[in-house]
Amino acid sequence: MSPFAMHEILEQTVQYLTNINPYEAAGLIFGLLAVVFLIRENIWTWPAGIAYVLVSFVIFWQEKLYADFALHVFFLALNIYGWWYWVHGDKDKEEEVPVTNTPASLLLLFIVASFAGTFLIGYLLSRTDASLPYWDSATTVFSITAMWLTARKKIENWYFWFFVDVVATGVYFYKDIYFYAILYLIYIGLAISGYLAWKKTMNNQAGS
Repeated sequence: MSPFAMHEILEQTVQYLTNINPYEAAGLIFGLLAVVFLIRENIWTWPAGIAYVLVSFVIFWQEKLYADFALHVFFLALNIYGWWYWVHGDKDKEEEVPVTNTPASLLLLFIVASFAGTFLIGYLLSRTDASLPYWDSATTVFSITAMWLTARKKIENWYFWFFVDVVATGVYFYKDIYFYAILYLIYIGLAISGYLAWKKTMNNQAGS
C-alpha cells in the first residue's frame, strides 16, 4: 500500500471518529468485551455477545449487508444456547465445561459444508441488491460454524474466527464502516491470543 493510500485511510478514519455513529461505537465496545471474556472462558462473553448482536442489527440493515444481518439472527440464538451450555452442559463432574478438540472427520465436514454454504448463499444474494454477496456470505457461513464450535467449547473455533476476521476486515474497510473494520482487525490478534489461551487450558486439563 502506497504512503498516499495510507495517509488517505488515516485521514478518513480520523474524520469518521469525529462523527462516530453511536451504534458502531456501542458495537465496538460490546464486541471487544465479548471476545475478551471468551478468551478468558468467562460466562459474561454471552450477555456481551447478545448486546453486540442487537446493536449490529441496525448497522447491517442500514448498509444492506443482508447476509450479515441474517448471520446475527443465528448469533442471537447461538449466544443464548452457548450461555445455557456453558452453565448446564456436559461438565463430567467438573465445575466448568472443558475445552476439547473436534474430531478430524467432523472438522472436515464443517469446512466443506461452510464453503458449500458460502457459494450457495452468495449465489442467491448475487441476484438481489446485496453488497459483496460472496464475501458477505463467507463471513456469514463461517461465523455460524465458528459460533457453534464456540458454544460447544471446541478449540477449533479460533481457526474459523481467524478466517472470518481477515475477510470481514477487508469487507468493512471497503464499505467504509471503519469502526467495524478496526474491530475485526483487532479480532485477528485476539483470535490468535484466544487459541493460545485455550490451548494452555487444554494442556492444564490433560495434566490434572
